[in-house]
Amino acid sequence: MSETVVGGLNTRILSGSNGSRNAPAVILLHGFGAPGDDLLPLASAVAAPPGVRFIVPEGPLALTMGYRESRAWWLIDLARLEADRAAGRLRDLSREVPRGLPAARAALERFLAELPQVVPIDYEKTIIGGFSQGAMLSCDIVMRTALPIAGLVQLSGTLFARQDWRLPAPARSGLPVFQSHGTQDPLLPFVMAEQLRDELTRAGLAVDWHSFRGGHEIPQGIVEKLGLFVTRVLKQT
Repeated sequence: MSETVVGGLNTRILSGSNGSRNAPAVILLHGFGAPGDDLLPLASAVAAPPGVRFIVPEGPLALTMGYRESRAWWLIDLARLEADRAAGRLRDLSREVPRGLPAARAALERFLAELPQVVPIDYEKTIIGGFSQGAMLSCDIVMRTALPIAGLVQLSGTLFARQDWRLPAPARSGLPVFQSHGTQDPLLPFVMAEQLRDELTRAGLAVDWHSFRGGHEIPQGIVEKLGLFVTRVLKQT
């Protein structure tokens, strides 16, 4: 594993290749309040084809949450989150554009623009995705960028800022998507994940949907299915 700074973001790269430009890659974005290396274990847990490079950037914001170092892509209103949960209100973010989203988009766009200068990469052979807030940002970017991405991964994400990418979305028609969500997720409601699935499907994306009995997490069964998805998509590139 190597660590470097790409586009201003601390980044960890696990390479199983000889550095060839043709080596496929998976870029994973962590969730809100997670350590920057939170998704690194997926690199060894996912049964990906030999030579796949896993790239894990840290969100630009440092948080103080207990004893561990935590990161975020943008700040969220934790008081509102707790109030909604206490009142049993559905957390519908589909029309919301978080105040920090433009800065998060810009940070990830810089990262993607500078990454080829740091490590050989072919975006036509690259899957982008993430967990929770990282899933949300990766979906937003993939719907908006002109980069020829090979696939999108949505682990416990949700529909948000829909109006910002609804028009560009049909340009992604046929793009393979892996989406998973727990039916008892207390943070990002299952019904909103279903809405995201339906929105992507209507736009012509090929959604590989996996629900599971559980909460805001990535269970082993989903890891195994994700490995099958990564293998299938990257072997087709």
